[in-house]
Amino acid sequence: MDFTTLLINRRSIRDFQDKDVPVSLVKEILQDTCLAPTARNFQPCRFIIIQNRDVMKRLSDESKKNILSDIVHNPASPMKQLESRFRDERFNVFYNAPCLVLFIGPADAAFLDADCALTAAYFMFSAASRGLGTCWIGSGMHIRERTMLDEIGVPGNCRIVAPIIIGYPTSIPPASERHAPDIIKVM
Repeated sequence: MDFTTLLINRRSIRDFQDKDVPVSLVKEILQDTCLAPTARNFQPCRFIIIQNRDVMKRLSDESKKNILSDIVHNPASPMKQLESRFRDERFNVFYNAPCLVLFIGPADAAFLDADCALTAAYFMFSAASRGLGTCWIGSGMHIRERTMLDEIGVPGNCRIVAPIIIGYPTSIPPASERHAPDIIKVM
């Protein structure tokens, strides 16, 4: 697959075949992510692979509970528009994907968000090159219960930056319309 095709085929996938992704394949993809640039080459990202659907469902429920609590305390929250979805007991923020990879890192790392975002992009492109689909689930980072964080292996000094689901897509949707680059100035 050439680079342009890879860019076109990397879509946000939320509908997966009922087929497990071998851990060995996820580890190969994670190996590719280690090629991503990071500030000062610090490489702060760590990874947690979760394939247990019961655990993913509990993580989803925890995220929904916390998002709803945030909406109550901040009615102007941008999540307010999705409130009915988070109240639906059947809705799983991880879309019942066969695998979830949490990108975590030290909470005090100066450029953690940027470093994990670059690493996550490499992860998504590597997965797409192997015929897998991914989606960064922003609502999946609202896991706060310490016992749950301990259960999944998040150290106390770390935080979740990028929860990414991965699996074999049922289909790859066409790329959505994109606008041309908005170049402010050329000097």
